[in-house]
Amino acid sequence: MRTDGEQVGEGAFVDAGQSDADQDGETPGRGSTAMESRVKQAPEKAKRAKKDRGALGVVIEIVVIVAAAFAIAMLVQAFVVKPFTIHQVSMQPTLLDGDRILLNRMSYHFREPESGDVVVFHSPRVKGEDLVKRVVAVAGDRVAISDGTLFVNGEPREEPYLLEQDFAGEMAETVIPPGTVFVMGDNRNNSGDSRLFGPVDDDSIIGCAFCVYWPIGRWRGL
Repeated sequence: MRTDGEQVGEGAFVDAGQSDADQDGETPGRGSTAMESRVKQAPEKAKRAKKDRGALGVVIEIVVIVAAAFAIAMLVQAFVVKPFTIHQVSMQPTLLDGDRILLNRMSYHFREPESGDVVVFHSPRVKGEDLVKRVVAVAGDRVAISDGTLFVNGEPREEPYLLEQDFAGEMAETVIPPGTVFVMGDNRNNSGDSRLFGPVDDDSIIGCAFCVYWPIGRWRGL
């Protein structure tokens, strides 16, 4: 039995009114303060985490949109409309070097090529090269060139789009085979065309040009 302030052991006193927490060396209220601090920080951490997830979501959304747009553009070019840049002089004055045109890749799924169409096709002589010319005769037509004039089925062809109305060269009348077209450049004196490599297979045609879209000052239909 001991009284308040009674010495316990050597050189140690225990106050009877001292709490267990005081005996463990903790200051009253310190634990509750730390807990309150953690409770206050929890919403802030949640907000930061939500913000990070939101930023990541935006990035993912942008990546998906860009990828989808790229895929759609590739599909459109492959099956519907394809841009093409002119790097030739053979179609002057209709098309100039540097002009950019649009090709309709669906046209010949619904109709046959027609005289007057401006087409882009794979060169029959140079692998990997694409050429742009005008269709002047189609399968079954009889074509001849005489005295600087194109004759189709025995009739002289009116061609107001030519750079020079009279052009050099003679060609005996020939019949265009099935599944092919006869093409020539509008700049007849500076054009390697069907006079050189013969009729072009329909299957080698990439598309029918329908407009010049660049430069803006030259925008027009074909």
